[in-house]
Amino acid sequence: MHDSPAASTPYEVLGVNPTATNDELRRAYRLLLRQTHPDVGGSAIRFHAVQLAWEHVGTPDNRAAYDRRRFGEPDPEVDAYAAYAASAARGPATKSSLKTRMHGHPGGQARLRYLDLVREWAGRGTVIDDPYAPALIRSAPRLVRHCLAKALAEEATAQVVANLGIGFTAWHDIDTGPQTDKLDHIILGPAGLFGILSEDWGGPVQLRRGELVGDDQGPDDRPIHQFEDAAKSITRALKVRFTALIIVLPDGALDEAVSLPKRGRRPMIIGIPRSRLVGVLREGLVGMERGSFEKVFELRSTLQNGIRFVNT
Repeated sequence: MHDSPAASTPYEVLGVNPTATNDELRRAYRLLLRQTHPDVGGSAIRFHAVQLAWEHVGTPDNRAAYDRRRFGEPDPEVDAYAAYAASAARGPATKSSLKTRMHGHPGGQARLRYLDLVREWAGRGTVIDDPYAPALIRSAPRLVRHCLAKALAEEATAQVVANLGIGFTAWHDIDTGPQTDKLDHIILGPAGLFGILSEDWGGPVQLRRGELVGDDQGPDDRPIHQFEDAAKSITRALKVRFTALIIVLPDGALDEAVSLPKRGRRPMIIGIPRSRLVGVLREGLVGMERGSFEKVFELRSTLQNGIRFVNT
């Protein structure tokens, strides 16, 4: 989870400024080791986090490498999705068209939101030469960093989906109307129709009372509730039913897959690590209704004609 822009930085874990001297880092580390050690009543999780933070910045070489590490570099594959979709629509089938049919711009709105917020945080009139500079990102507030982590999570999901094959179609950054958040992804394939939320809060989460919660979330975050509302908006507008709603998180964010059973018209909701996404989209899950090839062709036309994308 430390590779996420939304995760607490080693400096935050150790409680020091990123400009702290090596001696100040060492003193903070030793103090926190004593305070968080389980033998003196400390938290084992916190103790482990302190040790990991020290591994990243505890030596001059490791610290220099960490400070140089970049987040948010655009992925050529992701940037090529829009061009691929346009060329596939224009011309005959090619080798590249054996991949998933892709529409929309994964992570586009979240990246623009990040760029707007980081400039607002830096201050009016401040010139930002590189909005993805490591020092800038790591010093930004958590809300700003989460926007970048969100964009990267959506792009990572799109990369996985892109290689599912020609039997699948994917739409990204779907507009669900003014009263709801956008829907990150809609995936149509032989196993059914799936709405997908890609997220990364920078730390672990758990299912509690029908909602995903974690220490790194905001106090008003209700991701499952907002995800359901967005999916309902698509269901009503296009007269389609989702086989399941899937929340995709980085590997390590969940101890195990979580699920909320289907209830009435509400589809099954599951939360899985990204490494399990391909299997779920191809094979479905126990208790999940499986689609049919006839419905795939019918639904594809309905979705293609009805889906609108957020403005990026």
